Amino acid sequence: MARRGIRRSGLSLALLGASAVWSSSAFAQAPAQPAPAQPAQPGAAPAQPGTSPARQGPPAATAPAPSPLDTTKPATGTPGGTLMPEEPAPEPSGTPAVDTAGDQQKLLQQGRERPTNDGTIGNRPSEVYSEDWWGHTRPILEMHGYFRTRGELFHNFTLGRHNDPGDVQNLWPQPLDQSYGNLNGERKSVLLCGDNGTGECIDKTQSTANLRLRLNPEIHISDNLRIMTQVDLLDNLVLGSTPDAYAMKPSGTSKSGYTFAGYNGYAPLGAFSTTQGPPTAGVNGYKNSISVQRAWAEYLTPIGQIRFGRMPNQWGLGMLVNAGDCLDCDYQTNVDRLMFVSGIKSLDLYFGGAWDFVSSGPTSTTPYDIYGGQPYNTSNLNNVNQWVAFIAKRTNPELQRLKLARNDAVFNAGIYTTYRSQYIDVKAGTDPVSFDSTAANNGMEARRAWAVIPDLWVQFLWNKLRLEAELATIWGQIGVSPASQNINDPVKLRQWGLATQAEYRAIEDKLRVQFGAGWASGDPNVEGLAPNPNGLQPILNGNSITTFRFNPAYYVDLIFYRRILSRVQGTYYFRPSVDYDFLRSPNGQKFGGGAAIIYSRASEFLQTPGNKRDLGLEIDLQLYYQAKDGSLNDDPNKMGGFFAALQYGVFFPFAGLDYLPGQKGELPGTTPKLPNYDLSTAQTVRLILGVTF
Repeated sequence: MARRGIRRSGLSLALLGASAVWSSSAFAQAPAQPAPAQPAQPGAAPAQPGTSPARQGPPAATAPAPSPLDTTKPATGTPGGTLMPEEPAPEPSGTPAVDTAGDQQKLLQQGRERPTNDGTIGNRPSEVYSEDWWGHTRPILEMHGYFRTRGELFHNFTLGRHNDPGDVQNLWPQPLDQSYGNLNGERKSVLLCGDNGTGECIDKTQSTANLRLRLNPEIHISDNLRIMTQVDLLDNLVLGSTPDAYAMKPSGTSKSGYTFAGYNGYAPLGAFSTTQGPPTAGVNGYKNSISVQRAWAEYLTPIGQIRFGRMPNQWGLGMLVNAGDCLDCDYQTNVDRLMFVSGIKSLDLYFGGAWDFVSSGPTSTTPYDIYGGQPYNTSNLNNVNQWVAFIAKRTNPELQRLKLARNDAVFNAGIYTTYRSQYIDVKAGTDPVSFDSTAANNGMEARRAWAVIPDLWVQFLWNKLRLEAELATIWGQIGVSPASQNINDPVKLRQWGLATQAEYRAIEDKLRVQFGAGWASGDPNVEGLAPNPNGLQPILNGNSITTFRFNPAYYVDLIFYRRILSRVQGTYYFRPSVDYDFLRSPNGQKFGGGAAIIYSRASEFLQTPGNKRDLGLEIDLQLYYQAKDGSLNDDPNKMGGFFAALQYGVFFPFAGLDYLPGQKGELPGTTPKLPNYDLSTAQTVRLILGVTF
């Protein structure tokens, strides 16, 4: 059967899966599929429930799919697609007359000659008919996924700042081949360049390329039972990173856990490398060439669907939890979960709940477990427990297209609520995998943390207009924080996040005009926008944590949020954009371009390096092309076959990312320690090549 994209489970697909409760035979013939992943591009909206994170709005309203209840067909050549009964085609001259009675007698005779008359397969190979073979073959294996290769250039992502790696406001590390002066006036030089090899190296540019092959095998055991998986091969492998000149081995003293293993006699220098080896943890890198990301099962019962295993988690626009299945995604939300979902089909209402295994703390695992045996959890009170309840109204996709074609409004909404708790924890700063039975309290400490996380999603569709929003809050406390260790002084969690999208399509959906905005609450008691490399951000004053962070797979731009901050956090932004398909054909082929402008400000000005709200303005441009190759991309709104995109972004930093007047020597009694404190623009160029199947 034809598939149209990458399968993804989690909550959004559970809502679609529940609709199959009332029609298990339909589920067997055409399981509900999410819209295929689109690359995160400027102007591309993140995922909606039941779609991949980069789905670009609702289906086209001008060409609704025929209703299953519609028995008429458009007459060939009828203007406007008027529905008329289809007349039977005349028989060619000379065609023998149909002998209905004779055919019926032949069929009855064939039935009498079959070994059995109950539909079962015969006992001998000669009694097995082809229709029996294909009707009883199980399981069925389906393969979906994508292959991508990306090239990226980062220019001046430090924004002209001079921070050392240990500084709180070090937003982007200096390139290793870059010479600079730090804030104390000390020169950090790399003296390996110039004609004599002793001059300073100056290089503000970093370039890289990477690839990934993602496979999503599906094992269909029966019409209502299947196993879903996701396997990454060469996951985000940096091209050229595993030459035969490099090797390492485990070490008990090295900070990274590994040490140099010695030179390859045939490639003693990187310049003499002759081949690339497969990534192998502990030999030439930190990851293996194959990694299993997900594996879960789905069982459809008469009253609902049961899912269990490690599965993706997606809700709403993907601001809080995001499956990250788009072609250009680097992050994803996976969860170990037991879930049940059901609903009332006539009302398009779905509801359910889940029990998640977020973190189990120390286990009994040892290196010898690879030979057999079963590790187990060694401390129940260390568990991070999580329970989820959700309810959503989601209009049937076929009915939704029909309503939009009739200029009727469609309203979808839902709420996803999570409760999370942990009583004790492994002592902060120690090995979280094992434990030390000789230490006090076996190396553990009290935590007594809990949080309630409600997430509301709403969507309004009318004609070619889409309005969508997601609002979430994290409300709870850390009873004993690692910083204070005072059970009488809990740290409060008070975080808020909001993401909105508006989109209008015109000119046969070739033109897409969008406006997006988002807000993540900040924290006036925290120094710095970026996460502290040692874990929790330091609390300067007060006893609350209020910085909200979007899921890193919710992409807004190419430079500031995607790379420098790694996500939207402690800021708010406005993002108008436009995309236009210069070439667009019904078979899926398209060529177009787009532009987006992103204006960023800080939610709390004290959290910025320059103590100003204005952070910067980014302009992102792109050209994209999708071929008509393959059977998957028969719709230009969906992705299949070959895809390519060329993107360019430039970020202009504002006062919020500048130095304080005292640091620049502009206040009375201060003197500048550097000759130049001026900020400068950052730029990026990206090339994406992908194949979706």
